Amino acid sequence: MVEELTQLEKIGETIIDYCVQYSFQIIGAVIVLIIGVFLARWISGLIMRLCEKGNLDVTLTKFLGQLTKILILAFVLIAVISKFGISIAPIIAALGAILFGASFAIAGPLSNYGAGLVIILTRPFVVGNTICVKEVSGVVEEIKLAATILSTEDGEQITIPNKHIVGEVLTNSFACRIVEGRVGISYGDDPKKAIETIREVIASFSQIPDDPAPTIGIEEYGDSAVNIGMRYWAPTKEYYKTLYAVNLSIYQKLKAIGITIPFPQHDIHIRSRVEGAAL
Repeated sequence: MVEELTQLEKIGETIIDYCVQYSFQIIGAVIVLIIGVFLARWISGLIMRLCEKGNLDVTLTKFLGQLTKILILAFVLIAVISKFGISIAPIIAALGAILFGASFAIAGPLSNYGAGLVIILTRPFVVGNTICVKEVSGVVEEIKLAATILSTEDGEQITIPNKHIVGEVLTNSFACRIVEGRVGISYGDDPKKAIETIREVIASFSQIPDDPAPTIGIEEYGDSAVNIGMRYWAPTKEYYKTLYAVNLSIYQKLKAIGITIPFPQHDIHIRSRVEGAAL
């Protein structure tokens, strides 16, 4: 029991000596840390506000703000550690060795971060654009260092690791997607009249942009119909809604002006063979 009390006394004396010896360093370190955190937030917010005033891309704005905050906090931590007389050179060397060894195990995530940095700096697309990569398409909602977040008309969220975007064939249609469709009319109807009617129907939809203008014309001559092709742009968030509404309106309008939309049919000719005739 006496030995235990003696040990506790020694521990208490050690703690008191440490507090007396390093009290000013601890107080200074806490003050520097608090000021550093406040300064990092303030400067980061200032840079983001300046970027927003300069109409800089949202993703690049967030990246510059976060990068500034991290750099300031790193310098603050170095200053705090130096308050206790600790040399940071061995710590940096140890961290470098650890990161070098860990890089082999986390090569995949690191490649995503590298690709994300390339996307942010080169800006092949920005938030709000419609992109298609590796048969996946959607509206860009957020660009992170590790992944890019897309959303679809159905409210689905698609997360694409950035390494699968950089170096791939990328289609950027900005805020809209191209709609390609066709409708068949009878060979006895006037194709010019049908084309003008379809053009008027498409122009009646306010969400369909005029620039680039819709393209409408004879696409091919089918077995049972003259196929009128149409290509126009529709907002990605309303792609199928617009497509279905336009198709219904075209059908009703063509029917109202007497243009026939034929269905596939085949004529079968039956020949009778006279008895005793040569084949």
